[in-house]
Amino acid sequence: MSEEGDTFWVSLAEKFFGIIVIVIGGVLLYLTATSTGELGAFSIFFGIVSIILLAIGLFLLLVRPTE
Repeated sequence: MSEEGDTFWVSLAEKFFGIIVIVIGGVLLYLTATSTGELGAFSIFFGIVSIILLAIGLFLLLVRPTE
């Protein structure tokens, strides 16, 4: 295969994985925000983890792979 075809599939997979990570982070953030009473002190931990997941997903969507 050519290098151009490989770069396209790597970029597509990276964008797809970024969207999945953003969705998981968003759901985790929503569930953390709606159940802070049950989580107690762990709500801060799960909130930070969800924000980190959102940042990683945005990073994967915005960064282009080297050609």
